[in-house]
Amino acid sequence: MKKIILFSTTALLLFAFRAVDSTTWTVDKGHSRLGFSITHLGVNEIQGDFKKFECAITTSKEDFSDALVEASAEISSINSGNEKRDEHLKSADFFDAAKFMTLTFKSKSVKVMGDNKLKISGDLTLHGVTKPVDLDASYRKGMNPMSKKDIVGFHISGTVKRSDFGVGATFPAPMLSDEVMLVADGEFGKK
Repeated sequence: MKKIILFSTTALLLFAFRAVDSTTWTVDKGHSRLGFSITHLGVNEIQGDFKKFECAITTSKEDFSDALVEASAEISSINSGNEKRDEHLKSADFFDAAKFMTLTFKSKSVKVMGDNKLKISGDLTLHGVTKPVDLDASYRKGMNPMSKKDIVGFHISGTVKRSDFGVGATFPAPMLSDEVMLVADGEFGKK
């Protein structure tokens, strides 16, 4: 009798504390972009992106309120539409791609800010420096009509100071703004 009670109690506990299933959403790189924008000489926005990047979102909730967002990009894949500028950006004057090959972001918390709107807080590591950043996100859900799989599209933006990361330290703010806008548009499918 004791064995039956022990077995029943163990089974009940296992069912009561069943792990919540989580879903991993992986980025569709062909329909996504990880980019930035900086002001040049106080008058013009120069934009660029990283051609080689990875991103995944893991969540167990439909509203992504418990999401873990992880992203990385290869610094050497920077593309601003100008080959000479790209080589300069990869140099020790800016990103020093030979020494600091990747940038990474890992979320620490997500706060729901309204319908399909989130505040994602996490750590950005760039140029060997890790700093906390807050990013604004909005998303839309849908279904891919070809694959018949669920998809979600995220628009994420935020501002960082390049001086916080030691990027382009010899270029004063009147030449290049200290504030850099980060912009990511990602289409994700369930893994």
